[in-house]
Amino acid sequence: MPHVFDRFQRADEDRGRGHGLGLFIAASLAKLHGGSLSARSTLGEGSTFTLRLPRRN
Repeated sequence: MPHVFDRFQRADEDRGRGHGLGLFIAASLAKLHGGSLSARSTLGEGSTFTLRLPRRN
């Protein structure tokens, strides 16, 4: 989990053909908009991803 938002990071090399950019791009876009993307995971139970963006006035 500590590297889940790193570029090209993959939890399971056997899954798909992607290059592991999805979460990196999502976190980068959130940051560009003044927000954040975080993740929490419990082994055997699943993961929760939280996207926070500032409210527009």
